[in-house]
Amino acid sequence: MSVLRYDFLWGGATAANQYEGAWDADGKGPSISDMCTSGSHTVPKRLTPVFEEHTLYPSREATDFYHHYKEDIALAAEMGFKCFRMSINWTRIFPTGMEEAPNEAGLAFYDRVFDELNRHGIEPLVTISHYEIPYALVETYNGWYGREVIDCFLRYCAAIFERYQNKVKYWLTFNEINSGIMPMGAILSLGTVKGYCGPVTEVPDEKQIRFQALHHQFVAGAKAVKLAHEKYPQFQMGCMCIFATKYPRTCHPSDVLLCQKESRIMNWFCADVQVRGAYPSYMNRYFAEHQIEIRREEGDDELLKEGTVDFYTFSYYMSACESADQEIVAAAAGNLVGGVSNPYLKASDWGWQIDPQGLRYTLNELYDRYQIPLMVVENGLGAYDKLEEDGSIHDSYRIAYLRSHIAQMEEAVRDGVDLMGYTPWGWIDVVSASTGEMAKRYGLVYVDKYDDGTGDLSRKKKDSFYWYQKVIKSNGEDLA
Repeated sequence: MSVLRYDFLWGGATAANQYEGAWDADGKGPSISDMCTSGSHTVPKRLTPVFEEHTLYPSREATDFYHHYKEDIALAAEMGFKCFRMSINWTRIFPTGMEEAPNEAGLAFYDRVFDELNRHGIEPLVTISHYEIPYALVETYNGWYGREVIDCFLRYCAAIFERYQNKVKYWLTFNEINSGIMPMGAILSLGTVKGYCGPVTEVPDEKQIRFQALHHQFVAGAKAVKLAHEKYPQFQMGCMCIFATKYPRTCHPSDVLLCQKESRIMNWFCADVQVRGAYPSYMNRYFAEHQIEIRREEGDDELLKEGTVDFYTFSYYMSACESADQEIVAAAAGNLVGGVSNPYLKASDWGWQIDPQGLRYTLNELYDRYQIPLMVVENGLGAYDKLEEDGSIHDSYRIAYLRSHIAQMEEAVRDGVDLMGYTPWGWIDVVSASTGEMAKRYGLVYVDKYDDGTGDLSRKKKDSFYWYQKVIKSNGEDLA
């Protein structure tokens, strides 16, 4: 008998800005992701305030879920999905973010998507804002640095909550909200880049602006949760964070303390606010040492207490080590964050260290701390896939990655963790958020789309498609 709950939410994850395409169809406005060029893991993508001719902006078409949603949902159903993690494109509903009334054509598109999912018996898990703030809000308010954006976001939430109250049960407020503690998060999440033009890796490190903007996201998220709990009690509201698992490089106390410090800032801070409802005391020293002063309005602290989430979700791809020894320079790449490489681990094609046991460790740490249901909503292997002449894709490396991580999830459940679901990232090939490329593929379904913008967008099943189908059917018992 499977150790996983009978209603375990097996599925896969996507994001509108990396998947949906149709960037200007049916009244949609430009989001910040639409203003980002393509790139690679050696050449960073760029943000351009105006579109450049003869430059590829991969989110414009992405892998075109907008015109392939029925086909894609049918593929998800064939795999046996119980859950389909997706996001709503804010600018499809409010093109500039500042309109008083929503765009009906945008609302109608998601009606069709949710109805199709329902027809196949698949539960949507909807991220309200996944790396795609309206670019007009960047230009007008410097993104989330402007407190005015809170009201824009709440207007958006009110519209989609009311429209989809009978179609969506599970909601996530912000994708990887803790990306905002890093400079690159200024583009991906916060939009605090008014007037900036250049590589996403060279955004000015303006901590005061970023952490103030992050505070506004905390308040907006809490208000959204409070609205949902008061008006739509059937909703389950979650948060979503990057979990960048960290180990001390050695047992030297300096390494242990550094690891604790970095983990607090990266992994615990944003979650503590959203789950526990208050700023943690350890941030006082961090703010003082970095001359950061968070401007709060009256009632903010009460809102954070009143708007705590029902469940916690996170992305987990890799782990890294922390070392206080400045001479240890073997760096490890990672999901927006890095660290010192771990000599006991192997790495992916992009240098991300593969650590299945780290997922078990992480799940236990999270559940010990928060005691609310957990869900792994991103996990997967970005790799070069070879399309054979007969149309097959033999991705045994991806199967091995997913198998080892699912096995460790099951160990965590045996340890006592309340785990509600698993949606590996990019179950179908999408544009990479960090690098803006197609070559870094995560999918169990191959999409004929390439880094030069060519491709017929046809879908092909990889070997991992059939393997995951078997895993879901057995509720995780058959991992062979």
